[in-house]
Amino acid sequence: MMSLTCQNIGQVRYDLVSCGCSSSSSFSKKNWINTSINLSKRDVSIFRKKVFSTKAPEAVLNVIPQGPAAPVFESNSSDPILVSSLLEVVAEDLLTLNKNLQSIVGAENPVLMSAAEQIFGAGGKRMRPALVFLVARATAEIAELKELTLEHRRLAEIIEMIHTASLIHDDVLDDSDMRRGKDTIHQLYGTRVAILAGDFMFAQSSWYLANLENIEVIKLISQVIKDFASGEIRQASSLFDCDVTLEEYLIKSYFKTASLIAASTKGAAIFSGVKRNICEQMYEYGKNLGLSFQVVDDILDFTQSAEQLGKPAGLDLAKGNLTAPVIFALEREPKLREIIDSEFSEDGSFDEAVELIIKCGGIKRAQELAKEKANLAIQNLQCLPLSEFRSSLEGMVMYNLERID
Repeated sequence: MMSLTCQNIGQVRYDLVSCGCSSSSSFSKKNWINTSINLSKRDVSIFRKKVFSTKAPEAVLNVIPQGPAAPVFESNSSDPILVSSLLEVVAEDLLTLNKNLQSIVGAENPVLMSAAEQIFGAGGKRMRPALVFLVARATAEIAELKELTLEHRRLAEIIEMIHTASLIHDDVLDDSDMRRGKDTIHQLYGTRVAILAGDFMFAQSSWYLANLENIEVIKLISQVIKDFASGEIRQASSLFDCDVTLEEYLIKSYFKTASLIAASTKGAAIFSGVKRNICEQMYEYGKNLGLSFQVVDDILDFTQSAEQLGKPAGLDLAKGNLTAPVIFALEREPKLREIIDSEFSEDGSFDEAVELIIKCGGIKRAQELAKEKANLAIQNLQCLPLSEFRSSLEGMVMYNLERID
């Protein structure tokens, strides 16, 4: 097992903008959460030779030093991180999940069965249910559970159904023809079937959720579905808006991406029966990992081809959805504002905008933001005992960053 050393970690007080940090409070741009973290020097496992430090924008994360600087992560291997290796410890859990998904969705109707085969056969890493299983097994050790509960397994299925339903609806809203390199549901079966398939999966997941009979988890996951809608509304109402702030971007990113991941990891801990502080740390881990993933995805939208992405490249910017690289670039390049305000009306203006974003450091600063959130996610895992499951949770953080190396 390769090792990661956290150097120079002391007490640091973080004032975090509340991008849904607490599942029990309403979301407000003026709501701040103060988190005190005390960490000793210790080894944590990761899978890549890498040293990085981060500097978060002051609007997102104000660091008030009360000891040594933020962590610097080191690993002693240059081998790339393979998701299949990270998830090997829950491979049997994922096999069972995959067997159940198509029958759960498709049992009601032949059309839905055909759609389900397309949806769940389109690849994907099953990251969200995998995180459920990893956190479930990591926290089960604390609770001295010998095996996962039926609630853990049902939660993983519910999470994947909700995620997939949101992707189907996203593709309709974005008029995307490809998802993971394959035709989307609305491209194959039409918008009507796609919307109904997504609606059915939301409804089916809600039914299974109610049958878990755990009011805390029911409220947690129900909030996620509301967050999806809130995120889409926020995005639709701010297209081509060059005054959108980084804080607003992070709130939207929480609603659209991090909320589900945070609910997944916290829900798994709840069903393990561990103490509330550990459940909250798992929520924070999921939130920070989710935000880091979203920032990385938004970077890749500028740096990868359509073939690599499995969907059209530059789609967000072309549609006026301004993400972290654009927001950072707008702070330094007035001409970029003029181009975006014109909604790329002139020939070649879109390509010029992309060049400006890269040239004035928008990509680099977004990378720093992704790394900052990754650092926080690693710190959130300190409450777990060292195990192969915790190592995989740490590895998921590092795998995400490796995508932008």
